[in-house]
Amino acid sequence: MTSASNSNASSRQFCRRTRREFLWEAGGGFGSMALTAMLSGDGFLARQASAADGTRRFVNPMAARQSPFPAKAKSVIFLFMYGGPSHVDTFDYKPELYPLDGKTIEVKTFGRGGHRNQGRIVGPKWKFKQYGQCGKRVSDLFPHLATCVDDMAFIHSMYAESPIHGSAMLMMNSGRILSGHPCLGSWVTYGLGSENENLPGFVVMLDKTGGPISGPKNWSSGYMPAAYQATVIRADGVPIHNLDIPAGTSRELQRDLLDHLREKNHDHQASRSDNSELAARIASYELAYKMQQFAPEAVDFAQETQATQELYGLNQPRTIDFGRKCLLARRLVERGVRFIQVYSGGAHNDDNWDAHTDIVANHTKHAGNTDQPIAGLLQDLKARGLLNDTLVIWGGEFGRQPTAEYAEGTGRDHNAYGFTMWMAGGGIKGGTSVGETDELGGSAISDRFHVKNLHATALKQLGFDPNGLSYFYGGLDQKLVGVEGAEPIGQII
Repeated sequence: MTSASNSNASSRQFCRRTRREFLWEAGGGFGSMALTAMLSGDGFLARQASAADGTRRFVNPMAARQSPFPAKAKSVIFLFMYGGPSHVDTFDYKPELYPLDGKTIEVKTFGRGGHRNQGRIVGPKWKFKQYGQCGKRVSDLFPHLATCVDDMAFIHSMYAESPIHGSAMLMMNSGRILSGHPCLGSWVTYGLGSENENLPGFVVMLDKTGGPISGPKNWSSGYMPAAYQATVIRADGVPIHNLDIPAGTSRELQRDLLDHLREKNHDHQASRSDNSELAARIASYELAYKMQQFAPEAVDFAQETQATQELYGLNQPRTIDFGRKCLLARRLVERGVRFIQVYSGGAHNDDNWDAHTDIVANHTKHAGNTDQPIAGLLQDLKARGLLNDTLVIWGGEFGRQPTAEYAEGTGRDHNAYGFTMWMAGGGIKGGTSVGETDELGGSAISDRFHVKNLHATALKQLGFDPNGLSYFYGGLDQKLVGVEGAEPIGQII
């Protein structure tokens, strides 16, 4: 018989195998190893999986852990306004800018266009009004969010090194302008683990237009184990598309897998893991299996009342997308997820807050998409008693300049010299404002706070000494706030 006929015969023989036979012969016992790990977790086996040295017990890296100090917050929701919202058009009231509109003056700026010593002033395009008992001034861009100012603490003196999106994004997410370092969410899950073994501890939801510049580097675990990186999910019926099983086949495949595990159950002890790497892989397999079952329930908004859905703007075409993400963020907090990051804006240009040409068109679009959903999130968390231990962070990678970028138009260039962010919940002192920029909003001048101070504040509220939480790598005790350290923003705690 020729080799070709041998090959054909082998193919026909392979195709006659049943799915169960294929799992038995080609599965390599992988299903049994998963069963073994699950039985071990339930205490069924006398011996647990051990670490690589053969003596220490394998510990799930995402197991829930107590913070070393009393914590005000148990979880974080980071609302990331990708592109850089203009602080002087949103929360940083600068009355001196209005009469200077259109005038060219001497002012130092540093953006993607480099260093400049003069520029044409673009006055704020919205009016500011006072709100709440604290009397905070907020622009007309945020009529809904303005009603929540008594629960918010504004940091008007933020600054960072880079006015370029890629490095500034990495700085805001990981405390470094270079890639390869764990992000804030990874540090949180590294320190606290997760309270829900059926869902990821760290979740990212991207804008419908796509992800931000640098992509997954912004939610990477860097040099930490992959267990601490984020899982990207969607606020729709299929939250984790990588785990989706084609319609009509999931039950059949699951039944075959269960049958296979039952048939192999008798030799499960021979499949016991004896090293931490394999045990970690089994844990990942288990989590993926559990997420197939429990993640769809988390996005089942039919469980929510009509009033709650309308609170988030799910009844309006403009706000439904970001509203679903904010509502899912609340549901994930309820289910023990530690860190949720929600992006407003994606891709490039006016798909995000990067208003280089027309500040009015750009910010009207993005503020209108997010104002009601964010306000609804704060109000809903507060009504359910969740705001007490949920830290909410709002902001972009930098702010925008008080001057025009081009000879014509109202577009503003990037500004890392001074910008605004706010925090709410999780032990943050609402109705407060700290720091200030100069009279034009160009640079932070008092109580200046670096991005690392923001990170230190988040870790402090979660029960950590930000200068003590470390991970040994590259010969150093690496820290989110850097080896030089950073202090929390005490005025808002």
